[in-house]
Amino acid sequence: MATYLEQSLVMLKQFEGCVPWMYRDTVGKVTVGVGLMLPDVAAAQALPFLEAGRAASAPQIHADFQRVMLLPEGKPATFYRASTSLELPQAAIDARLQAVLQGFEQRLRARLTHYDSFPDGAKLALLDMIYNLGPGELFSGYPHLLAAVEQGAWAQAAAQCLRHGPGEARNAWTRTQFLSAVVPAIRAEAEGWVRRLWRRLRSVWPYGRAR
Repeated sequence: MATYLEQSLVMLKQFEGCVPWMYRDTVGKVTVGVGLMLPDVAAAQALPFLEAGRAASAPQIHADFQRVMLLPEGKPATFYRASTSLELPQAAIDARLQAVLQGFEQRLRARLTHYDSFPDGAKLALLDMIYNLGPGELFSGYPHLLAAVEQGAWAQAAAQCLRHGPGEARNAWTRTQFLSAVVPAIRAEAEGWVRRLWRRLRSVWPYGRAR
C-alpha cells in the first residue's frame, strides 16, 4: 500500500499537472514539472535537463530559459513547447517533488504540535493545502482551520479548508481527506474509553485480582 507521501505525490501531479519542459505560469514565472517555479537561469541550470536524451549544457539551458521568457505568459503549457525544448526526466521531477513535500512536511511538523499522530487523511489534506498556498498563506490565512486541526476536530477542519483559487474538485478532495480522519479519531477515542473502563473494572472486581 502506498504511503501518504506517495499518495500526495500522485495527487499533486494530477491537480497541478506535470510538464517536463519549461513554460510560463499565469503570473509569468518560468515553471517546470509539478508547478516548480524557476526564479532565474541558475535555478534552471541546477536541474538535470535533457536534450534529445542527453544531459543539456548550461548554455543550452540558458538559451531555452530565455526563449520561454520572451513568450507571452499564461498560455497552455503546450504553447511553450518547441522542437528544441529541453525536458526533465520523470524521475527527476518526482525526486524534486518529493524533496519539496518533505520540506513542507517539516514546516507542518514545526507548526502543528501533534502532526506525526494525525491520520493519513489529515496529512494528505494539509500537504495539498501547503503546496497550493505556500506556508505563509496557510499559516496566516487559515487560523480557524489550524485551530481545528490542533484539536483533532476533523469535521470542523473540513468545513474551514475552502480555497478560492483551486477548482471545486480539488477543494472537495481536500475536504474528503479531512472527513476521512473523523472515523479513525472516533474509533481511537472509543478504544481508549473501553481500555480505561476495563482497567477500572479490574481494580474493583475481586475476581480480576491476583490471589
